[in-house]
Amino acid sequence: MTAKPQRFGLSCALTTPFHPDGSVDLVRLVAHVRSRLAAGCASVTLCGTTGEGASLGGESRERMLAAVRGDGVNLERDVVFGIAASSTEEAMAQAKQAGRLGCRTVLLPPPFYFKDASDEGLLRWFSGVLQKIGGDGMRAILYHIPSVTAVPLSLELIGKLKERFAGTLQGVKDSSGDWDYAQKLLARHGDLDILIGDERRLAEAVRMGASGAISGLANVVPEWMLPLANEGRDDARISSLVEEVLKYSVTPAVKELVARRTRDPAWRTVAPPLSSLKREDAQRLTAAFDSIMQRPQR
Repeated sequence: MTAKPQRFGLSCALTTPFHPDGSVDLVRLVAHVRSRLAAGCASVTLCGTTGEGASLGGESRERMLAAVRGDGVNLERDVVFGIAASSTEEAMAQAKQAGRLGCRTVLLPPPFYFKDASDEGLLRWFSGVLQKIGGDGMRAILYHIPSVTAVPLSLELIGKLKERFAGTLQGVKDSSGDWDYAQKLLARHGDLDILIGDERRLAEAVRMGASGAISGLANVVPEWMLPLANEGRDDARISSLVEEVLKYSVTPAVKELVARRTRDPAWRTVAPPLSSLKREDAQRLTAAFDSIMQRPQR
């Protein structure tokens, strides 16, 4: 097996700004990419869960990648591209789109339409995609987020894919919130980049060998997230902030906090079927955020 590359670090699971008509606000998008990289994030992840990737069609994705590349961002080094597809054909098309514009790393969730897929069926599905993108010189990070897909990735399945696609499978992002699963993932597949989506356990996971995170909170407080992802340093403020965000629909809540931090209400706009937070909920969340912001790091 080849040696593990340098650690992954912190990738901002970039939230996507929209115009009122539902089109992507490319000016705000590019500015936000630049601000997250300038804040110290190793990369940004476009079209992931926080970025409402499942609501973005091919034309929108193309314009986003082209706009970011046109601003001079190195897509190979600085961008991970989220796939959202139930067919191997569509997954490969999205990956090919990313590769054509220079992005070499994709975040690959399982197919999410059929909920009773066996490991055998998932192995066939992932193998079809990984074989294709590996032939194109790209890398994949598997995305374990059963609360959204309802399709968990077993440790055994990951092991089989790791053996078959050692040069293509870079890592696994675990957004299950299941600490027992995360520990087993680290123990059995720590030679991969294991990325922890639950920011409350991130520092502990990094101390156990995790390579970093793809984090939605990096949209809001990257300066707090960097010591967790890079050094395994705990910060109680992050746990408090996660608990507040989880009281609401997560993506609209993150967007509300971005709007608060940037003083730009345009960030509140979400794509259907999501809805922005109700005003009373937004006021409660931002009040809690303001309070947490005043606390010293500990």
